[in-house]
Order: sequence, then C-alpha cells, then structure tokens
Amino acid sequence: MLSLRMLAVSIWMGGAATLALTAMAADQDLAGRRLYANCAACHGTDGRPAGNAGEGSLPPLAGQPKQQLIASMQAFKAGERQATIMHQIAKGYTDEQIALIAGFLANQKKQEAR
Repeated sequence: MLSLRMLAVSIWMGGAATLALTAMAADQDLAGRRLYANCAACHGTDGRPAGNAGEGSLPPLAGQPKQQLIASMQAFKAGERQATIMHQIAKGYTDEQIALIAGFLANQKKQEAR
C-alpha cells in the first residue's frame, strides 16, 4: 500500500511531467511557427491563403492532418510531387523541420468556407 507521502510524490511527478510536456509542445509549436513564416507569402498567415480554394489559390493547409502534411512535403522533397517551386523549397528543410511545420499547421484552425 502506498503511503500518503509516496502518493503525493507520484501526483507531483505526474503534474511536473505534464507541465514539461506542455512546455515542450509550446516550444515545438513556436519553432514550427517560425519555420512556417517563410511559407506565409504563398500559403497565407497560419496556413490560410487569401481567396477561395479552387479559384486558382493554393489549398488551405491549416488544420490538415500532420501526417498528411509531412507526406506531401516529403513527396515534394523527393521530387515525387511536382510544383512550380515547392520541390525546391522542400529540399531546404530537414525531416525534423518538416515535422515542426506540419505540427504547427495541424494545430491551426481550419479555414472557414467563404
């Protein structure tokens, strides 16, 4: 049977671990936001391009599944998916940086239909 002291220590350690994970997630989100800043000119602030999707604009990236975004960027990076410039830009990112950008975008609110 756990003593009250051991129980309190366990609860405290769980809380400390939760805070550490929350801080780590915030750091990753900030790193992803900073990396994404290079993309905003074409893809819009926080992954929401100007104009309506399907009217010649780029598709919204905000709120897309992280793994889908990673797969898309990896396809650009490997030259499996062609684009005007994305295949060149993607080559400039490490796999870790791509994951950070994708995580940031996945956490953004999806673009509302206009």
